Amino acid sequence: MPTIRETVLAALHARLLPLAALTLRDEVLPERIPAAGLIILRDGQPGEPEVTLSPLRYHYQHRAELEIIVQAGTGRASAFDDLVAAIGTALEADRTLGGLCDWVEPEAPASVDLPVEGAAALKAAVITVVLHYTTTGPLA
Repeated sequence: MPTIRETVLAALHARLLPLAALTLRDEVLPERIPAAGLIILRDGQPGEPEVTLSPLRYHYQHRAELEIIVQAGTGRASAFDDLVAAIGTALEADRTLGGLCDWVEPEAPASVDLPVEGAAALKAAVITVVLHYTTTGPLA
C-alpha cells in the first residue's frame, strides 16, 4: 500500500497529465522538448512536520517542484505564460487533490531564457508546489 506522501504526489501528477504539455515524474530532461511544452514533477522534500500528540499526527508542508520548459523560436513568452496559466487552472480546480491534501499552494515561477546552439531558445522555470497533508507517522 503506498504511503500518503506517494499517494499525494501521484494525485498531483495525475492532475497535470491532461494538460497539453508532456508531463513526466522524476525523469531526466529529454533531448527534445515537445511543441506544447514539458512539465517534470520532482518529488521535492516533505520538510520538518508539525506534530500533534493526541492523537499523534504529523502535519507536512511538502515542497514538490514542477520544472516547466517551453522551446520556441517566436512566441516563447506567450507559450510559457499559457503553460503556467494552465497549471494554475488545473491546481485551482481541486486544491485538495480529491481530499488527499488539506491544501495545494503553487508559488510564482521565476523564469529564465536559455539559448540553445543551433535550435530555438528555451524558457524554463521551477514552480514550487506546497502540499499540506497529515500522516499518522513519518513513514506512513
